[in-house]
Formats: sequence, structure tokens, C-alpha cells
Amino acid sequence: MKKSFQDLVELSRYLRSPQGCPWDREQSLNTVTPYIIEEAYETVQAIELKDKDDIIEELGDLFFQVIFASQIASEDGEFDIEEVVDRLHTKLISRHPHVFGDEKAKDAQEAIKIWHKQKLKEKSRKRRLLEIPRTMPSLLRAHRVGEKASQVGCDWKSAEEVLPKVKEELSELEVEIKNQNGPGIEKEWGDLVFSIVNLGRHLKLDSEKTAHKAIDGFIGRFSQVEDKARKMDKQLSDLTLEEMDELWDLVKREEA
Repeated sequence: MKKSFQDLVELSRYLRSPQGCPWDREQSLNTVTPYIIEEAYETVQAIELKDKDDIIEELGDLFFQVIFASQIASEDGEFDIEEVVDRLHTKLISRHPHVFGDEKAKDAQEAIKIWHKQKLKEKSRKRRLLEIPRTMPSLLRAHRVGEKASQVGCDWKSAEEVLPKVKEELSELEVEIKNQNGPGIEKEWGDLVFSIVNLGRHLKLDSEKTAHKAIDGFIGRFSQVEDKARKMDKQLSDLTLEEMDELWDLVKREEA
């Protein structure tokens, strides 16, 4: 028998009841935030791996986090899941005047411009960049900051215009490294990363996903180097840096 949205709401209430789970009863909005983040990451990973069963399971876990957090808030007299759903329903309609109103959008680019225009009307008194959660992964946060600044014209016009900024930040980092200036190195390294994320944005790259792919690539090659070392009856720690470089180059040639 298939369960409904209301069944999940009732389940969350029962878990928090005196007859429910002791651990669930102890939770607060603050304590569940790590689980919300964790479930979001696991959902993204399942999508990237194209595993249908995992996607279904992780979407369910993420969905329940919303219901569970809303139940906690309702017990504190703050709000309930009905208010969350109602707010979302209202927002989706108001931000799609090209669907539910008289405006028109000929393509996705126009649609997203209309969305942001409606959002600005709703949040015109807020500082747009401060709305971006500081708890976001840093590369994703940098990407979102660049996007929001771009919406009011504070942006480069092309990737070619960003490249000189990347080179400028790299040069400034090199100076601080030469001077062995710790605080300066930290600042300029951060500026360099931020400029590279902006370059990626103009190249239509998702910096977070692209970085993960690069990390996965490194892990894959490193694992193959470890395998080759074992076939030589050695551990990586037994090899010289030159020997490790040779195995690394061998792995790259085999991939090619």
C-alpha cells in the first residue's frame, strides 16, 4: 500500500511523541541541520552515479528531513509543514509570471531573468549577497556570489576578460609566497580561488562538480599507482618520489 504525504507527517509526529523514539524526541532545529546537509549531499551523489534506487531512497531521506524539521518547529509554536507547503506554493506561482501570468519567456535564459526579477521585488530590502548561506560548500558559495553580483551588472562580459584577473591574483600570490607573508598568502590564495571560480562560471562549469571530478580522477590514478606498487611487492612509502612519478606517468599513458 502506497503511503501519502500525510502519512509521513503523522509518522514524524509519532516519532516525536512520548511513545516514539528517544533520539528523535531529543532533536532540535539546530541538531538536525547536519543531517539535512548530509542527506542533500547523498542525494546529489546518487544522481551523479545515476543509481535509480539510491536516488529514490536519498530523495526520500531528504524529503523527510523537511517534514521532521517542520514538526520540531510546530512543537515550538513557530510554524508547521502546512505553512512550509503554502509558502512554497505561493512562491512558485509568483516567480513564474511567464507561466501563471501575462509575461512571456521565449527560452530558459529569459525565464531565469524573470524569476530573479520577481525575487528582487519580494526581497528588495535585503542585501542580496548576505542571503547566500555561509554553510554552503565554498566553491558553490563563490559561484552563487558571482551569479548574484552578475544579475545587477557587476561582472565580466566573458571568460577572456576574467583570465587577466586570474593571472593578476596568481602574481600577487607569488609575491606573498616569496616574501613568506603568511596572512598575505592566505588572502591572495583565497582571491585566486575566487577568481578561478568566476572563470569557471563564465566557461559554464560547475566549480563544485568539476573539482569533485578532478579529485575523483586523482584518487583513481593514486589507487592504480598503489596497485602497481603492490605488484612490485612494495608500499608507496617504500618508493622514491621519482619512482612514484614514473608509475604515475605509466598510469596516465595507460588511460590515454
